[in-house]
Amino acid sequence: MSRNIVVEPLSTTYIEKQDVEIVERKGIGHPDSIADGLSESVSRGLCKMYIAKFGRILHHNTDECQIVGGQSAPKFGAGVVLEPAQIILVGRATTEVDGERLPYRSVAIKAAREYLKKHCSHLDVDTDVTMECRIGQGSVDLRGVYETGMLLSNDTSFGVGFGPYSETEKIVLETEQFINGRLKKSMPEVGEDVKVMAARMKDKIRLTIAAAMVSSEIPDKSHYISVIKELGDKALDRACNFTDRDITVDVNTADDYKKGIYYLTVTGLSMENGDDGSVGRGNRANGLITPYRPMSMEATAGKNPVTHVGKMYNILSHKLANDIYNEMKGNVLEVHVRILSQIGAPIDRPQTASVQVVLADGVKMDKVKKDITGIVDNSLENISDITNLIVNGKVATF
Repeated sequence: MSRNIVVEPLSTTYIEKQDVEIVERKGIGHPDSIADGLSESVSRGLCKMYIAKFGRILHHNTDECQIVGGQSAPKFGAGVVLEPAQIILVGRATTEVDGERLPYRSVAIKAAREYLKKHCSHLDVDTDVTMECRIGQGSVDLRGVYETGMLLSNDTSFGVGFGPYSETEKIVLETEQFINGRLKKSMPEVGEDVKVMAARMKDKIRLTIAAAMVSSEIPDKSHYISVIKELGDKALDRACNFTDRDITVDVNTADDYKKGIYYLTVTGLSMENGDDGSVGRGNRANGLITPYRPMSMEATAGKNPVTHVGKMYNILSHKLANDIYNEMKGNVLEVHVRILSQIGAPIDRPQTASVQVVLADGVKMDKVKKDITGIVDNSLENISDITNLIVNGKVATF
């Protein structure tokens, strides 16, 4: 039975040869990323509960988390959260099996709290946020599709992926991960709410970084100014590892030292003072926001990792694009993948799996088409491997 795989040349200018490129990443502490992270952690918590009790993952979708910003009063060397941010966990789950009620709300809240403790180092989970779980029982029709014993798509939707990352995309991703990774050991003043935007114009790249600063770690304005300079210098040094293009880095450009305007926070998170967050408003499954590349508006985080194609196909498309590039290296410069499902149909047999490639000079489609088709066919046949990666936290969803 055919999997409807179509491989064709992509008629576009190779991304590295385009004059302009814009790339964004909302860091791990951005309100939208926190919403994504909470939704995904709740889903993984439910998956593990279902597997432990029933040996398989039952129907659920927790991709509607909402964050309502609080209020705070940061100041150099101190500060206080005046009103906690509100976190509302929303979605659907299997709440009862054969008359046995399941502790889905307790599991969800525990998973969410553990996620915040792990990723938000200056947030007091007991006092700086409130949490409400409004996860309810799922749609009967969708649960019917889910529980047939076959892996049937629970939606008519599509996933999109591309590969490889351009230099600019890699710089943006690596910069945020560096700031919220190794840099934290030497610069505790920098909070987790970091956003990185890059604009490449021909061979000049400008990085704009917005980084929430932790007020308790910064005694005065001179220390703040020195931290901003150090952050910019280190980000520039890191970025230069990934390109020979000319790079400039600007940090916290909304600051106005003469007017006493600084990006100070108590918790290192902008959600403490009015910034709201929602699932699916930030990074795509590849970790970036890329207006010069194909994108899906589908929220990946929080959807069930078995039959929800809005999750499975976006992750698979991204993986496929990069697998094809790596296996066809030297023949293929750029890969775009789009996979479309139909509700109720097996998820390993999409309506179409479309692969478009930019070929290297002198390479003919006949040389690569059969191998690319084989890569896609094999990945669809083993699509359940994606489920295990997601449940075990081995693949990023935002």
